[in-house]
Amino acid sequence: MPTDCISYQNSGYFSKLMQDYLDQKPELKPLYNHFPTLENFEKQIVEKQSNFDNANRVLLVNTLKKQYKNIEISDSTKQNIELLALENTFTITTGHQLNLFSGPLYFLYKIISTINLTKELKSKYPSNNFIPIYWMATEDHDFEEINYFNFKGKKFRWNKESTGPVGRLSTEGLTEFLEIYALELGSSTNAKTLKKLFEDTYLKHDNLADATRFLANSLFASQGLVIIDADDADLKRAFIPYAKEELVQQTSFKKVQKTIEKLADYTVQVNPREINLFYIEDNLRERIILENDKYFVNNTKTSFSEEEILSELEENPEKFSPNVIMRPLYQEIILPNLCYIGGGGEIAYWLELKSFFDAVDITFPMVLVRNSVLLATEKQVKKAEQLHLNWKDLFTKQEVLLNAVTHKISAFPIDLSAQKEILKTQFRYLYELAEQTDKSFSGAVKAQEVKQMRGLENLEKRLLKAQKRKLHDQLERVTDLQCELFPNNSLQERQANFSEFYLEKGEQLIPLLTQKLKPLETIFSIITL
Repeated sequence: MPTDCISYQNSGYFSKLMQDYLDQKPELKPLYNHFPTLENFEKQIVEKQSNFDNANRVLLVNTLKKQYKNIEISDSTKQNIELLALENTFTITTGHQLNLFSGPLYFLYKIISTINLTKELKSKYPSNNFIPIYWMATEDHDFEEINYFNFKGKKFRWNKESTGPVGRLSTEGLTEFLEIYALELGSSTNAKTLKKLFEDTYLKHDNLADATRFLANSLFASQGLVIIDADDADLKRAFIPYAKEELVQQTSFKKVQKTIEKLADYTVQVNPREINLFYIEDNLRERIILENDKYFVNNTKTSFSEEEILSELEENPEKFSPNVIMRPLYQEIILPNLCYIGGGGEIAYWLELKSFFDAVDITFPMVLVRNSVLLATEKQVKKAEQLHLNWKDLFTKQEVLLNAVTHKISAFPIDLSAQKEILKTQFRYLYELAEQTDKSFSGAVKAQEVKQMRGLENLEKRLLKAQKRKLHDQLERVTDLQCELFPNNSLQERQANFSEFYLEKGEQLIPLLTQKLKPLETIFSIITL
């Protein structure tokens, strides 16, 4: 099969904002610090080193040791946690929701992108240390977004009620879920490994945060991945000055709103609220709203004066949870971070935040679009070759692809351009006649030309439909292949779960992906299994 490359910009799956960012359009330059190239990391290192509060390193290391206390970790992860205490150690971070059994495939791609970038940086800047971080989104409360995963076209959903931060959610009830899922896995060696991994992850841990840490650690511990749960009272204490400014000054709203005004030509990813903090407890995560000099917790009877809420912040910082606007700032305060790796939607909202970071004097990280991957079996590659399709064809929207293939394999041209030119020639003569007679005749000629040209266009469309019916069998093979690679007319990485491919490759899957993915290359990696 042709080895044509598909850039993110030409894939058809990235927004205009992301395309322009990847093309480094000058008008977007004020929205980020340094574009993520290997050479630009030198500047980022210098800036972060001069602007990071190293007192937070001790806090960070102590918190991580506490969070890893009851989990077996590799020597490389243990060493990386210790290295975070050193001033020449920096992090590369990705974040992800606590999706059931990791959720969609891109969970793997995010983390592998992060791990591989730390390796590239260590090779380029050997005097520094670079640690891959997975930031668990434990404080999110939208359980409907994470309570399922897809396996071979079937959706497996965890039916449970949840109202508070998902990281604190009990894993009770997943025994029955595993029984149903296990029936679909089969009885192969790899299937047994997956069943045990699910069981050890969810049936041996009490809450979703601990379970997700165990899962990510099981998959990536040998690569030195460090996993952090920021829903922590000690870490939140370092965030108090910034949460206070948010409550009193609403700086983020003012700055981000001005940035959004400059993004008028793009779809805005997130809109800031006047206060971008939630109030959380075990079964509660609700917005804090300021009205008439009083702070209200939305959908509750709880309210505070300014003095009371600032006192609450000092005494119980763990009860204040940043939303999508404030979470990036919280991350960059507690981590000596150089770069955030995320999907196109995540990078889009990061680009709204640069002026806010500048206002509170925190170094804005480099923002890098994660690797995207299309996994194809040898059988699928062979099918594509037999159908004379390349990767560019398969990335095309289905209707466009089927039209193109119909034109390509038809025994005769499905194109009435020649007839249209003949028609135009005939009407040129009629227009010459019209110039010599009454103007009303010219109008009649024009109307007739439009009518007959439209008739030819309709015939052309009907001819295409007729050929599609005649070539149905070949076109159905094209459709079937594209639907296998792009389920629900979407990217495979957003639909399928890793377990589907682990059944085929087993323990070789993650090493294969790690070997192939290049985090600083902005092309879809097409990997044959």
